[in-house]
Amino acid sequence: MHLKILLVLVAALPLGCSYIPTLPYKIDIQQGNVVTEEMVEKLKPGMSRSQVRFVLGTPLITDVFHADRWDYFYYFAPRGSVSEKRKLTVIFDGDQLSHIEGDFTLSPASDDLLPIAPSLEEKRQPFIEGQEDDVKPNITAPVNPL
Repeated sequence: MHLKILLVLVAALPLGCSYIPTLPYKIDIQQGNVVTEEMVEKLKPGMSRSQVRFVLGTPLITDVFHADRWDYFYYFAPRGSVSEKRKLTVIFDGDQLSHIEGDFTLSPASDDLLPIAPSLEEKRQPFIEGQEDDVKPNITAPVNPL
C-alpha cells in the first residue's frame, strides 16, 4: 500500500514541476506620455495651449529655447518582445496650435484636420541667387603626369 502511494507521488512530481518561470524575470517598461491616435485626431488647428494639454496631457519636454514647441515621447518595451517608440511634436503659433509632427498615422477622414508640417525640401533656398537645382558644379581633378 505504501509502495503504491510512493509510486503515485513520484509519478506526479514531474507533472507538478513542469512549469518553471523563465529567469531572470523581465518586467514591461513603459516610459513617457501615452498618446494614442484617437487623442491625436482630437487636435484641431487653433486650439489653445490649455486645450492641447487637456487632450494630450502635460508634455514630457518643454524647451526653454523653443517655447512654441512641445514634445511627447513614448517608449514601451514588453518583456521579451520588440519595443515600441513613438514621438509627437506639437507646434504653436503664439497661443494657437499651428501643426503637429510625428509618427502617428491619422485616419483618412481626419487628414485635413491639421496642416502638414513644412518639409525640408520646401524650406531649402539656393545658396546663390539664380542657382538652379539641376546645375552641377564642374569639378575636374588635376592629372599628374607620369
